[in-house]
Amino acid sequence: MTTLDDIKSTVSEELTQFEAFYQDALHSDNKILDKIGRYTLKHKGKQLRPLFVLLSAKCFGNVNESTYRAATFIELLHSATLIHDDVVDDASERRGFASINALYKNKIAVLAGDYLLSKGMMIALEKHDYQMLDMISETVKNMSEGEIFQLEKAKRFDISENDYYKIIEEKTASMIASCCAIGAVSTGADAEMVEALHKFGIFAGTAFQIRDDIFDYQPDNKSGKGYGNDIREHKMTLPLIHLLKESSTTERTLIVNKIRLSGGRRRTVNDIIRRANDKHSLEYCEEKMNAFIQQAENQLNTIPDSEAKTALKELMYYCIKREL
Repeated sequence: MTTLDDIKSTVSEELTQFEAFYQDALHSDNKILDKIGRYTLKHKGKQLRPLFVLLSAKCFGNVNESTYRAATFIELLHSATLIHDDVVDDASERRGFASINALYKNKIAVLAGDYLLSKGMMIALEKHDYQMLDMISETVKNMSEGEIFQLEKAKRFDISENDYYKIIEEKTASMIASCCAIGAVSTGADAEMVEALHKFGIFAGTAFQIRDDIFDYQPDNKSGKGYGNDIREHKMTLPLIHLLKESSTTERTLIVNKIRLSGGRRRTVNDIIRRANDKHSLEYCEEKMNAFIQQAENQLNTIPDSEAKTALKELMYYCIKREL
């Protein structure tokens, strides 16, 4: 399978330029914020989202400063979201290192997240990138609405499969879609091509989330994220939705009560996973995941062939298939 380094080689020079933009954006005259920025840069992840931006841009022309600003805004937003998520989840680690809230407590962590988001907005406003700002603002709104909708529905364990796809589209896929769309916009793609890449991001992001949901029901997965966390947190993901749908009324009541009353116990987690396997829930999830991958490919097929387009397709497969 194509490695991430192979994919990055298509935009190796552009990634170097992006790193300079991003490092500059993280700088602050405030000592604490600057220290947090440097810590964030030191412990960055794979930076897949900026890669989606750069490859999408290169499908339609040469990557330019507008593209770098878009990629930087996206990564600042993503970093801010992770910091806020760690506060909400009371997480003490992020990617194996101490989280910002563990180092500086919640109040500073929340403010640091707000600062990163505001820096992204300032970057767009200073250069009059209003379309970029509009698209990313819509993404932030969708992410917030999706999270709240999921919290509301999860209390009653009544999330339907359609509800689930709506939540994924707003919480996860909208970010990937925004990356692809603003990348295309930055190099002058027409509205039809921008829409095709936006849809590509929605379908690819949905498949990506389903893959994560499958991992959580696989004790032997190689993702490094463990298993059973969704069950412990009472999250209604696709494996559980399918399991409940395929169970009798008595079985559904038993499963829901087990999760509510003892979902944190390993025995309960393993029992729910066993039931999901008995009902072929993971096979069902893989079928749905592959259907979304096909829809994503269909959107890519509408744009001109190029090395960047091939790399974009390989990046989707890297994100979705690498550990299945």
